[in-house]
Amino acid sequence: MTPWRRRRASVRIPLHKRLLVRLLITSGLIAVCSVAATAWLAVATTTQALREEQGQALADDMEVLADLSGYAATHPDWSGVAATVRRLSERTGRRIALTTSDRRLIADSAPRGTSLPPSAAAAVDPLHTDTYSERGAQIPGIDPRAVGPYRLPEKERVTVAALARKRQLCFSRHGLETRLKRTPSGRTELTDPDSGSTPDYVPDACADGLLNTPTPTEEKATEALKGLAHDCLAKVGLSGGMAVPVGSELGGLDARDPLSGKLGDKERRLAQPCVDEARRTQLDPYVAPVAELFLGTGDTPAVLFDMSPGNKAKVVGTAALVLAVTVAATALVAGRLVRPLRALTAAAQQPPELHVRVPVTTRDETGILAAAFNDLTERRERLEAQRKAMVSDIAHELRSPLTNIRGWLEVTRDGVVEPDPALLASLHEESLVLQRVIDDLQDLAAADAGTLRLHREPVRCDELLQQVAAAHRVAARVEVRTRAEDALWLDADPVRMRQALGNLVSNALRHTPPDGTVTLSARRDGDEVVLAVADTGSGIAPEDLPHVFDRFWRAEKSRSRRTGGSGLGLPIVRHLVAAHGGTVDAASEPGKGSVFTLRLPGGPTP
Repeated sequence: MTPWRRRRASVRIPLHKRLLVRLLITSGLIAVCSVAATAWLAVATTTQALREEQGQALADDMEVLADLSGYAATHPDWSGVAATVRRLSERTGRRIALTTSDRRLIADSAPRGTSLPPSAAAAVDPLHTDTYSERGAQIPGIDPRAVGPYRLPEKERVTVAALARKRQLCFSRHGLETRLKRTPSGRTELTDPDSGSTPDYVPDACADGLLNTPTPTEEKATEALKGLAHDCLAKVGLSGGMAVPVGSELGGLDARDPLSGKLGDKERRLAQPCVDEARRTQLDPYVAPVAELFLGTGDTPAVLFDMSPGNKAKVVGTAALVLAVTVAATALVAGRLVRPLRALTAAAQQPPELHVRVPVTTRDETGILAAAFNDLTERRERLEAQRKAMVSDIAHELRSPLTNIRGWLEVTRDGVVEPDPALLASLHEESLVLQRVIDDLQDLAAADAGTLRLHREPVRCDELLQQVAAAHRVAARVEVRTRAEDALWLDADPVRMRQALGNLVSNALRHTPPDGTVTLSARRDGDEVVLAVADTGSGIAPEDLPHVFDRFWRAEKSRSRRTGGSGLGLPIVRHLVAAHGGTVDAASEPGKGSVFTLRLPGGPTP
């Protein structure tokens, strides 16, 4: 059994760490939380329902109070209220009892002898509490249904109703829609269909004043009201000033002041209590006495939330069903999720030389992982191919000079050739070639290991370019030029920078025909210094340009070390520039030359 197969057989994932088990545990927790949330929601809903029921009970209580207050406002006593109490009790399901202020029973929906609740729910007093104007509320004031002597007889009701219909027709002719409303006193009024209030605007043709003119009954009741309020008004320094009541404005104050012609807000505040007290005195004989209202639960049992054994069984059964469905669904989904992961694991455990890939069948995270695995496998395969090619290239680069040296030494040893100066010079040149290959490999190894040492110092760019150009002008068949801006400095290792630029110039000279030009330039670009080596050579094909910095790469595979270099010069340039914190890139157009650009951080002027 191979090592990788032994490793595969020895790997045993613990049960609690398997993805399927984790998903099942997670789904179980989610299901439990869901059930708990559902139970909480059910309790909250029940609580809300109970609150709404309590609110409905409160609304029923207010309706009972409003009806009994209306009865008191329209009857001088409570003698016939028993039928109303029974009707309200049947409709609301509540016990309703009325007593006098000293707890003498007036009417009760419960059987005789049933004790009263501990305290009264409200007092029924239409002369001090208004339950008619705003439904569901108790407003301080006189109930509008308590009209007493202001109630119109049938004849006056008919007359006022006819005047109201006539005014409604007049409003309609002028494009104003109104509705007829009968007030508790029997008077018919016009109201706005939207707001329900009296229209603010009255066309001149409709303002005949007849509808708002008090009837004889209203005039008589108003005169009696004035008499009752006269003494109180005199005490506060007011007299007169009371208008004849019309409609719902019973006993209201008008704007007349016998002294100044206007009744101000202060005078109104002083006079209003007098008028209210006079009205209560006037209406007292026409309304029932104050009574205490008692409310009970009646015969309808209260609705309580009871967790009975049957309800508990339903809750437990529902929870178990939810858990079972969740576990089954999670197992199905988890199986689909685990299947591609197993395929990835099996592919990763294959021998490395096979470079196995997995099919990408989904677009989710697992599919992304599979695609990344395939990319990694492809890069590994490419790197492996490059490694093999590099070993072959290194062997070839070292074999050629060693073969030459060995051959000449053997023939010299055998006496075939004399060791003259020309032979020694040839052997020395071959050893230099061998030494340069070894030095290049050593530089690349140091750069890969991060041990490439730099001795930084201020370097002037124009001097750097002139030094590199001078070193290559001697043996060059082309013109080598330099062009640099003034006062450009680098914080760099001058030896390494000359090496990098020298590799670029050597590469340019090798590919530039005679009478061509190689130009070294330097310029500033923001905080960076840009060094460029441009030539007018043959250029690089677009498909070869991305590979120029690969190790041992040559555009023409047939070129030898002597004609095409070892393929290590440009990779060394890239590493040297990166060690200085810069970048290098290449641009080329076939037949017009190439440009290699180095971007390095600028240094301060020393």
